[in-house]
Amino acid sequence: MNFSQMHERLRLELLRRVQRGTLSVSLLARQTGLGQAHMSNFLRKRRQLSLEALDRVLVSQHLTAGDLLPVTYTTTELTTEQESSGVPVVSHAAALFEPYIRRSSVQDLLNVPAGLLASTRTRVSNNRRPWQRFVAVAVSAADALPMDPLVQPNAIVLLDRHYTSFIQHRLNRNNLYAVRNGRRLAVRYLDFLTNRLVLRPHNVTCPVDLLEVAPGESPADLIAGRIVLIVNEV
Repeated sequence: MNFSQMHERLRLELLRRVQRGTLSVSLLARQTGLGQAHMSNFLRKRRQLSLEALDRVLVSQHLTAGDLLPVTYTTTELTTEQESSGVPVVSHAAALFEPYIRRSSVQDLLNVPAGLLASTRTRVSNNRRPWQRFVAVAVSAADALPMDPLVQPNAIVLLDRHYTSFIQHRLNRNNLYAVRNGRRLAVRYLDFLTNRLVLRPHNVTCPVDLLEVAPGESPADLIAGRIVLIVNEV
């Protein structure tokens, strides 16, 4: 990774923290001793940081250079001849808000057939395209109930974060998505109706939920990704 790539990963991580409400430009300026306009221009890609300023930002955010490195797992240039690939298992927040998964965010690795990843098509907006594509998350008992028996408690689901379209991935089969519902992911079938996302359960005893799409957002902004694989406990 070169210096420019490190800058970009740090910028995206800071923007993620601003989006989550845990950081502001003014707070970052106070923590680092750098000017607020300086930090604002950095976040808007109008200027880069010096090495000294970069160090100040890393220290203020309790980050190391290693946290900016991409997690090493073999999902680039996959071929069907490869047997398996490891995908990082992360928290719901990391799956939602981290474009590049930091090493400290990885809880485990999920081994999946490499051919499955290689053959999965993408449908993604341009702003999501730079994101690290495949991640996996755990589904608690409460989160799994609306999708019972398709998704069991403590299941691990594999997300393709490069698929945020409502177009069916396979004909005659509804896409299953991980969608942002507050600070957590909900696994549901999705429809879009009158500026609302309709979250449909598999379990008919559970209610249908509605999510308002905020002004300036698109429905795809609320979709973490399409569920590619469900690994239920045996």
